[in-house]
Amino acid sequence: MKEINRRQCLGGLLVTGAAAGVASCGCRSAPYTGRKQLLIYPEGKEMTLGSEAYGEVTKETPLSENPQYTAMVQRVGERIAAVAGRSDFQWEFKTLQSEEQNAFCLPGGKVAIYEGILPVCQNEAGLAVVMGHEIAHALARHGGERMSQNAAVQGVQTAASYILQNQEETKKEMIFKAYGMATEYGVLLPFSRKHESEADEIGITLMANAGYDPAEAPRFWTRFGAAGTGEKQPEFLSTHPSDERRSQDLEALLPGARTLYEQAADQVGLGEAIS
Repeated sequence: MKEINRRQCLGGLLVTGAAAGVASCGCRSAPYTGRKQLLIYPEGKEMTLGSEAYGEVTKETPLSENPQYTAMVQRVGERIAAVAGRSDFQWEFKTLQSEEQNAFCLPGGKVAIYEGILPVCQNEAGLAVVMGHEIAHALARHGGERMSQNAAVQGVQTAASYILQNQEETKKEMIFKAYGMATEYGVLLPFSRKHESEADEIGITLMANAGYDPAEAPRFWTRFGAAGTGEKQPEFLSTHPSDERRSQDLEALLPGARTLYEQAADQVGLGEAIS
């Protein structure tokens, strides 16, 4: 592999010797965007860890008792899953009884939506923005990429331990941190700007293909920004794009997303409103 390609795979990390050999073996391209990635952790292992972590989280947090919420999350999730191109995923969609404005998707299609974010969504299309974004993280294996990069910079011995280790608590810690989930194991590690922006791009494609109006994507992030409490960090101090920047970037993606939406087999538009 040429040096420039090796650097692309590592996202700017420089690795030499045996660790570089591991890195070159795991060079892949992200779906939809084609961005080069370093992925040395087997996807099957990621999916196993994702399923285990999902079971643990959904046992600890009560499921929603709101029938509109649970039915809508299931409906929107199934529509997005149908266009995601991963029939091998064992998809699950759960609504959690919590005021937290959050959501996640773990490897293998394990999706959880917290009740607190649904009023901000306002409608099915808004929910499709959130679910499309979170599913995009799993499709692009952003958590696996972060685990692989962390292993590579620490050398080939650490990389091997990431692949071969069997300690359950360590594996749980890895998947929780890699996918940005709040956990007892340590500080929450947010996705990088690169990963967040890529998930936005893939997410708006997914929602448009699923028949949801992609114009709701920038509107959702504007609402989400307005719904936040407390003083926010300036964008340059954050690992995430600001809500305003996010809206602008999504506006730029709208022409292509509208074309996909117009070609969708079943156009839902904004769908049902969230009461």
